[in-house]
Amino acid sequence: MRLSSRHKRNLRKVIPFALMWGVFGLLYVIIEYGLLGSATEYPSTKNPYNFDRTALVTPLVALLMGSILGTVEMFLLNKLFVNRPFWIKILFKTGVYVASIIFMLVLISAVVNSTRLGVSPFDQAIVESIGIFIGNFAFWSIVIYAGFMILISLYVSETSDYLGGSVFSNFFTGKYHRPVEEERIFMFLDMRSSTTIAEKLGHLKYFNLLNRYYADTTDPILDTLGEVYQYAGDEIIVSWNLKTGLKENNCVQCFFKVQEAFRKATASYMATYGLVPTFKAGFHVGAVTTGEIGVLKKELFFTGDVLNTAARTQGMCNELGADILVSEDLISQLDLAGQFTIVKKGSFALRGKQGEVNLFTVSLEKPQDREISI
Repeated sequence: MRLSSRHKRNLRKVIPFALMWGVFGLLYVIIEYGLLGSATEYPSTKNPYNFDRTALVTPLVALLMGSILGTVEMFLLNKLFVNRPFWIKILFKTGVYVASIIFMLVLISAVVNSTRLGVSPFDQAIVESIGIFIGNFAFWSIVIYAGFMILISLYVSETSDYLGGSVFSNFFTGKYHRPVEEERIFMFLDMRSSTTIAEKLGHLKYFNLLNRYYADTTDPILDTLGEVYQYAGDEIIVSWNLKTGLKENNCVQCFFKVQEAFRKATASYMATYGLVPTFKAGFHVGAVTTGEIGVLKKELFFTGDVLNTAARTQGMCNELGADILVSEDLISQLDLAGQFTIVKKGSFALRGKQGEVNLFTVSLEKPQDREISI
């Protein structure tokens, strides 16, 4: 079964949770072994201790718990706390997860003891054993350790969201610690009539519109494996490496998926803002130098003529009455035949460019004849 781009992203969010918990579980085993050594039972509870079994079971259980918590985080709690401040997200979600772990530990203890004694989990002897278990520091040491594991996991997850998943992983792996030259595709997506909209709505309501606008463009960008390079006011700069952007025409598909997302949300936008944002976009492909930049605040930075050309291409949309303009350099590498109609708009001298650039508009309408040759 082939996973969609969104499912792959969700999986990439869950896997780090599982791995972090697996590593923490292994560390716990090592620390415990350092303290107990050749002991055959836990001093506080007198329960049997076996290093070989613990070394196998604890990391696997931690890995499973991390996978479960990562899934819950991705599909439930992350959505519930999406508009909360950073520290509230961390503390409240940590509290929820710790409470869940306490419940699971108590439940496991009740089941294990009731099975061992052959009585009901609600038997008085089981209830008393649970009371002793909860009152023991060994129990709370596990809870405290798990709480720190959760806190670190959530901090990493939230930081990744704030920086952007790809940016965070690139910083972590050091991929762009030294500048790298690569071929990338850029889309400059701009909201039409943003100044007029801002004047009509007022600053606060316009800010809320921008937040909603960014949110509604997120899934189309993720579905087409794009990476947000910058939010610049009402403009979003999206980037793809060459292979990813060309695959299944991801870069161009992104624009039409954004249009479709806003078409589906028409009623909601009209009810809230009295309008539905529309867009224009310019695309170009070329070589860029990518690297980390900054001292007080580090970020990934692209330099190259491709960004200027993509921005100027988008700037031609109003003049040419087009929603989308794509440079010849990119059009020639895409496989748009049969799915899109391509129309050449002409050759233009873009500001900052010495020569002229051939620009094309693309639409989802199936061509009646062959598309115009490039």
